[in-house]
Amino acid sequence: MRAIKLFLRQETANYKKANSFQLKETYPLPPYSTIIGMVHNLCSYTEYKEMDISVQGKYFSKTNDLFTLYEFKNAMKFEKGRHSIQVGEYGISRGISNTELLVDVELIIHIVPKEQSLIEEIYNAFLFPKEYISLGRREDLVVLEKLEIVEFDEIILENDTELRNKYSTYIPIENYVKEDIVMGKRTGFGNITKGTMYNLTKNYKIVNFGNKRSPKYFRKWNKVKVIYGTHISLSEDMTVFCDGEDIFFLS
Repeated sequence: MRAIKLFLRQETANYKKANSFQLKETYPLPPYSTIIGMVHNLCSYTEYKEMDISVQGKYFSKTNDLFTLYEFKNAMKFEKGRHSIQVGEYGISRGISNTELLVDVELIIHIVPKEQSLIEEIYNAFLFPKEYISLGRREDLVVLEKLEIVEFDEIILENDTELRNKYSTYIPIENYVKEDIVMGKRTGFGNITKGTMYNLTKNYKIVNFGNKRSPKYFRKWNKVKVIYGTHISLSEDMTVFCDGEDIFFLS
């Protein structure tokens, strides 16, 4: 199997948690859906291309920044003392809120399309992007330090091993966290209840929850349960993916 492997940096980034509003909280690493969205945008795909993703990395610190917040309700008419902006006969309130930012982000990302024939197309989309590359918000610019196509295999570890540069990663629970085979110096991955568990979005289908006369279309997300860990050590006899340089976990 082959994969596109990215080494990238970001000065700041926010990988927004879906249910955070007044304070836009961020995941510690980009969710699978955020990376898949970046790929589809760069390649101008209009239909979903199935792919598996691995992401690992680290950041130096966190900080908060301000952003402009616009709020409105359906069919709420403009009231001079209440709203900041009038659009037609409707009113919009404008204020400020906070967004959480990761600072000095480093990431290693593996992209494995189900159709292996897309490898070169995706590689060239990163090598010659149609616009600047961003990951997270539009303003979260990416510095692509290295881009390559790598061969990888599923191997059984012969010795206890740690991830490169003590990077953090997402470990899909269904595939890997079944026994005492993944351990974290800080989080104790021998017991999955001690890790930080996330339910990450990956892809979605458009589903009609209404009827033919009154359709109501929503995104029905496919979510992956993962554990986020730092300073991870992998025990011998564990089966993992390896590209000859880095070990990674696909979902």
